[in-house]
Amino acid sequence: MHADVLIETEPLPMRRADRLFELVQLVRGRRLSTGDFLAERLAVSVRTVYRDVSDLQAQGVPIEGEAGVGYRMRAGYDLPPLMFGAEEAKALVASVRLAQPRLDPELAQRAEAALSKIVAVLPAPARAAAESLALYAPVPAFDAATREHLLTLRHAAESRAKLRLRYVDLQGRASVRVVRPLGCFLWDAAWTLAAWCELRKDFRNFRVDRIASIKPTGARFRDEPGRTLADLCRIEEGRAGQRAAQ
Repeated sequence: MHADVLIETEPLPMRRADRLFELVQLVRGRRLSTGDFLAERLAVSVRTVYRDVSDLQAQGVPIEGEAGVGYRMRAGYDLPPLMFGAEEAKALVASVRLAQPRLDPELAQRAEAALSKIVAVLPAPARAAAESLALYAPVPAFDAATREHLLTLRHAAESRAKLRLRYVDLQGRASVRVVRPLGCFLWDAAWTLAAWCELRKDFRNFRVDRIASIKPTGARFRDEPGRTLADLCRIEEGRAGQRAAQ
């Protein structure tokens, strides 16, 4: 009796035409793409990336940069409308359906509008696959007040506008804080606002569903060293590293 033999096969390499197209998408979707990043995403060597970029430049694709530094697409360059396959279309539908109940009303509406435009131009098989996707999120994840607060906080973070919050903590204690909103984060069951608190002179996280009221102060703020979202992320990464080492 012969033993079964399991033969592992390598995935088929991407066609060069497809690889070149994907390379252009990666470069134009980022401010700067290094050769190492592109090689990893395309599953090829860095040397192959350099050769592909050189060939694209020779064909008139306005990729700027150089080996060892990184590449970017010259402003204003565009490609013909993209087509999505059936699985990509389903992924888009799933993303929007899951995200909508968790977004502020404005973003939720725009996500739906964007998805409708994409689905409308898909080939019939891809459109049918997307519309028949059996994945739903029918129950609103957050109440109307939380979603409205989220909209206000998002706009304030984007425009660098200071806000005055009336906040109620887990013990029911109310306080008034003037904050620099830096970003909103979703933690499954709750949205939080990451902010620089002018009262505490430090970073603070506020649960959005515990914010009783929000009022604009009329003041703007600029990014300052030690008070930015990047600074907060570095602090949190350091804390996570310390906990992991314990």
